Amino acid sequence: MKRHSTRGLACEGPDMADLTKEVPSELTKRPKILLLQGPNMNWLGRRQPELYGHTTSSQLDELCQLHAQETGYDLDIFYTNSEGAALDYIYALMEKEALGGLVMNPAGWSVGGGSSMRFCLMSIDRPYIEVHIRNQYKMQNVSTLADLACGVIQGLGVDSYLLALDGMYRLLTSRSVA
Repeated sequence: MKRHSTRGLACEGPDMADLTKEVPSELTKRPKILLLQGPNMNWLGRRQPELYGHTTSSQLDELCQLHAQETGYDLDIFYTNSEGAALDYIYALMEKEALGGLVMNPAGWSVGGGSSMRFCLMSIDRPYIEVHIRNQYKMQNVSTLADLACGVIQGLGVDSYLLALDGMYRLLTSRSVA
């Protein structure tokens, strides 16, 4: 890196010799994001559509995969009603070094339970964004996992997912080049 000044501002940037060097592979890899869907999310579009909307889990998956393709990250989507299965999946991805960041709708795990998930989130060194279709505050729910999150996006319907995925992508790409 070469330090130079532009109109009185000190900037750091590559000198010309740096531009010919090979880019490290960790900077060229696509970010890997896990979208973890908790209890009852597999029933989206059929379970209380007056509250959660008519978008099915398959339709939401398509929207999210399209976002991943257009934005430039790898998206893994996992649905489970079992907290243990969710933990196993997260840890398996960690073992394979295939988890860059976690976007999760913890659903019922975030109210009155989820202590195993809480300990899992505390033990992995990866960013976490919590997402909910509905505004949890309107429902008078306080998430027991939100304090571990980099951010929480809620109340915007299925758009909450796209915003959360976009936020995670930005977190991962700014971390890898900083």
